[in-house]
Amino acid sequence: MAIAIKSIPVLKDKVAKTFTKKVSVNNANKSTIDFSKQASVASKILAKAKL
Repeated sequence: MAIAIKSIPVLKDKVAKTFTKKVSVNNANKSTIDFSKQASVASKILAKAKL
């Protein structure tokens, strides 16, 4: 018994433009998160545990 292969959806016209615009905005914003507080807390925990 074979499993049917599903077709891959293709974005066209306005939907494709909207998608690419959202992708570029998200790529521009992805490096704005600052994890310095979490990293310092983690390093303090590891130092206390002597790892």
